[in-house]
Amino acid sequence: MITLILTLVGTDRPGLVATVADIVDEHGGNWENSRLAELSGTFAGVVQVTVPLDRVEELRASLSGLEGLMTIAVHAGPGSATADELQRLHITVLGNDRTGIVREISSVLNRRALSIESMTSETRDAAMAGGRLFEAAVVATVPADADPETLRGDLERLANDLQVDITVA
Repeated sequence: MITLILTLVGTDRPGLVATVADIVDEHGGNWENSRLAELSGTFAGVVQVTVPLDRVEELRASLSGLEGLMTIAVHAGPGSATADELQRLHITVLGNDRTGIVREISSVLNRRALSIESMTSETRDAAMAGGRLFEAAVVATVPADADPETLRGDLERLANDLQVDITVA
């Protein structure tokens, strides 16, 4: 078996996930992990599947038949660090919305060799204060031997610069 990562993008409509799942199953594959979302009428997802090595090209060909319904890219899966070699940090951000917040936070994480495993963000009206609030939740992975206190210091300095609250757990 080989691990593949599928990225999916298309106009949202009923049956998109079922269509992809059927094709994966028809080729002896197993749908293992996914992150799927609909934003403003667009469906997007990242799916980790395993499939027999001798069926990969058949799977790619079948998925390419969905062009027009959605765009699907197939990538080789990771073969790097195991879960035991990584630690996860949960980072939350809350503050007044402004341009550049995601860029600044992702730059700090990148400088410290963290990988974003998942991230959700949203803006919403700040009911009592007026304006818009930005809120994000990030799960980042870092090698187990890394120093999370250095990252915390970097994020605290950034929180002061951006005037947002950032917590790391």
